[in-house]
Amino acid sequence: MERAYIGLGSNLAEPAEQLRQALASLAQLPATRLVSVSSLYVSDSLLPGQPRYTNAVAALDTDLQALALLDALQAIELGQGRERHERWGPRTLDLDILLFGNRQIDEPRLRVPHSQMHLRAFVLYPLAEIAADLQLPDGSPLSTLLAACPFEGLERLTP
Repeated sequence: MERAYIGLGSNLAEPAEQLRQALASLAQLPATRLVSVSSLYVSDSLLPGQPRYTNAVAALDTDLQALALLDALQAIELGQGRERHERWGPRTLDLDILLFGNRQIDEPRLRVPHSQMHLRAFVLYPLAEIAADLQLPDGSPLSTLLAACPFEGLERLTP
């Protein structure tokens, strides 16, 4: 089994409830076990004028291949009303594969580690909450990324 870390985000239609529903769906994926979930965090949108986001990170152990997991995540998003009209628009649910084992994947549909995770406190802090000693596939510790990404603008909601 591979350990996969999934970033969850929502800023529409009761975001905290959207994440709870997504976590229930993640727990039901075939050949997959939901291992742990971070607290929920709220942050401002990266783009002005959008509602605030609620985010979390989940750890999964899975026998699914990376692209099969991506397909399953996109099916969960679609089932919760995700519409893909614009890349950075508001959304009911966004599920991203942040890490997939120690693999580095660069395919047209999937890039792992997630290309922007090192810049996003709303990803790094929830990830550190459930995997404090994590090493990235390039060998760098998660703590190094945290040191360069301040907690500012995040609000932790629930354990």
